[in-house]
Amino acid sequence: MMTLGAIVAGFILDLIFGDPHWLPHPICLIGNLIGFLDKKLRRMLAPGETALLLGGALMVIIVLVLTFAVPFAVLTLAEQVNPWLRFALETVMCYQIFATKCLRDESMKVYTALKDNDLVDARLKLSWIVGRDTKELDAAEVTKGAVETVAENTADGIIAPMFYMFIGGAPLAFLYKGINTMDSMVGYKNDTYLYFGRCAAKLDDLANLIPARITGLVMIVASYFLNLDAKRAWKTFWRDRYHHLSPNSAMTESVTAGALNIQLGGDHFYFGKLVHKETIGDDIRPVCPEDIVTTNDLLYMTAVLSLLLFSLIYLVNSLILK
Repeated sequence: MMTLGAIVAGFILDLIFGDPHWLPHPICLIGNLIGFLDKKLRRMLAPGETALLLGGALMVIIVLVLTFAVPFAVLTLAEQVNPWLRFALETVMCYQIFATKCLRDESMKVYTALKDNDLVDARLKLSWIVGRDTKELDAAEVTKGAVETVAENTADGIIAPMFYMFIGGAPLAFLYKGINTMDSMVGYKNDTYLYFGRCAAKLDDLANLIPARITGLVMIVASYFLNLDAKRAWKTFWRDRYHHLSPNSAMTESVTAGALNIQLGGDHFYFGKLVHKETIGDDIRPVCPEDIVTTNDLLYMTAVLSLLLFSLIYLVNSLILK
């Protein structure tokens, strides 16, 4: 039950405080570890596809071991001192893993710039939260980019970590964040990471397989509570949920497109190269900056509903095991 309390308390702390810039963040440490391993291992590798694949797999193993073992050891030692010390530390860990307020705050910077008719600043703010090239995007494409990243990261940044917290506490959630961070740093299909980052990318697809689908379904319910177009959200989810290069990203993007009656997806440039993508949703109306606000409302409602759902399952399971 203390794990449940730590998850709920951590979630509330995240909604209140977000990620203050002055507070050291463990995900940054994971990113530094990945960056270090990326440079060191690539220097040691012999040329060739096989060597890059094996080197990338070795990096994945090292990151997985450390991201799980370190928080597990810290919590185990804390519990030996005092169970409440473990609770306090796990609460802080869960708080730092969640990214609900941070995702909203960063996407709303794009919204503010668009409302101020400052397209240059909006492109800049968008570039902080997406991987695509943003310098040539018009206002509509900037808006779509913000909506898509909030929709996708509702699963990656909030619901998936929450899902793993309820299974294995903060250590398993940190392991997931290690996988997710590796994918965001080296999981690209470009000349540099096509082979070295393949293991990380495939593992991220696997880790998000169940959470992404849960998030999509809960998001449909959330759209109903927010008086959005829940019927079209379901229809678009069922039709377009695989309209993405990732097997998971369109699960939430399709729901968002349907709930808002807009079209997302389409071709974009990444690192100067055009990447062809299918469209998601129907072009019923033009996108507008307010869609960013609505998508964030959908994010918050989905997060709260997911927390309630997972908590209920956790409590029922605890009673059954007793």
